[in-house]
Amino acid sequence: MELHEYTRYDAVGLAGLVARGEVTAAELAAAAHAAIAAVNPRINAVVESWPAEDAPVPGSTPLAGVPFLIKDLAVSMRGKRVELGSRLAAGNVAAADSFLMRRFRRAGLVTLGRTSTPEFAFSTTTEPLLYGAARNPWDPSRSPGGSSGGSAAAVAAGITPLAHATDAAGSIRVPASATGLFGLKPTRGRVSLGPDADEVFNGLAVHGGLSRTVRDGAALLDLIQGPETGDPYFAERPRRPYTEEITRDPGRLRVGLVTTPWSGRGVEPAVHGATLAAARLLDSLGHRVEPVEVAALDLGVSWEEFVLANARLWCANLVQWIDDLAGALGRPVDESTVEPEMLASYAWGLGVSGVEFVRALDVRNRVARAIGAHFGSWDVLVTPTLPEVPVALGAYGRGAEDADGLGWVEHLFHRSPFTAAFNVAGTPAMSVPLACDPATGMPIGVQFAAGYGREDLLFRLAAQLERAAPWDHRRPAVWAGTP
Repeated sequence: MELHEYTRYDAVGLAGLVARGEVTAAELAAAAHAAIAAVNPRINAVVESWPAEDAPVPGSTPLAGVPFLIKDLAVSMRGKRVELGSRLAAGNVAAADSFLMRRFRRAGLVTLGRTSTPEFAFSTTTEPLLYGAARNPWDPSRSPGGSSGGSAAAVAAGITPLAHATDAAGSIRVPASATGLFGLKPTRGRVSLGPDADEVFNGLAVHGGLSRTVRDGAALLDLIQGPETGDPYFAERPRRPYTEEITRDPGRLRVGLVTTPWSGRGVEPAVHGATLAAARLLDSLGHRVEPVEVAALDLGVSWEEFVLANARLWCANLVQWIDDLAGALGRPVDESTVEPEMLASYAWGLGVSGVEFVRALDVRNRVARAIGAHFGSWDVLVTPTLPEVPVALGAYGRGAEDADGLGWVEHLFHRSPFTAAFNVAGTPAMSVPLACDPATGMPIGVQFAAGYGREDLLFRLAAQLERAAPWDHRRPAVWAGTP
């Protein structure tokens, strides 16, 4: 199969070819490896690849035989390295499959490699010292976002049609926006984090995927959703498959339009314009769109309390990860193993008391109730995904060079002020690639959020938007299917 043929299809399309016997899973894997060889040297998205291990039964699932990549964090594949983007964990090999990895195998996905992530996923750009910066296929001088930036860059460049991603403050939606992809953050408890990461970020983090089409995102979530025994968080099973939801009309929705973040930072004109254009599109589709002042959109706490609580949860979790890795691998925790921002966050996390940690969980619950209440007034909230177009590599951390753990989280939330509230609330949210910046050609995503457990509503709306304003014809500068 030639690369220009391989990249013409989304994941569901490729699985259909396998099911009909027009191509084999092995041929698709060979095409994916050819795509890695063709474009990865220019984008540095895939940090390791390997031969196909699984031979799925053609047609056994909607994704059987599709080449796939996993993020180098929060999912473990037996016998493969999982390094969390950190020199501290370099060479660390997983002894067993995590629950999610088992589901990827049962889904018939053929996992061929792992993608780059910033160290411990503590950033919304992907520039780890361990493997170097991942680059945006639309402009390799710019960031693909993060923390699932490697997965986003790989999918956007056509290496695989979809890839694994995680999201604790925007790490699916941010890179989706930066690279022109569809990315949906599921509800808390929708996908198991076990058995080794049950309490990662204390309910803020979720598993999901990045794809070029809505139906691929729906098919993936259908196949990986549902709890495992002992999971600390639980979301009620959907009434019907998400792949069925995308064929259903969303009805006339009450939409709240928010263009200013809770932090009050400014939004670039191109992003503001793209969000207003999305509102006009929604109006043309029959939805009732109402502008909402952010002052009227109660967060449950002040922005300062919100950031402080997140910093306490994030940095206390970081201490455990670093201590456990250092102990297991016999390595020091210093500049030779851990990046400066993470050392500062680790040191700050050591000072978080048990009482402060419990208070942070209380803030999480207050935010969840406040955000959840808004979905009694609106079916969907619409915001920019990011306040700016993707930044140049090397620019992300400017101004935070001497920050402590709280300062680093403040900086991260300044860069991505629209996304984290829905992680804390546990509600689903998605970034849809509805626009491009006229000046740079860079993609611009628009975020849509719904109430707890309402991925069904988001998938219906996403499919409607995809039909009304298709985006899959757009191609970045670095594209595996280019002859």
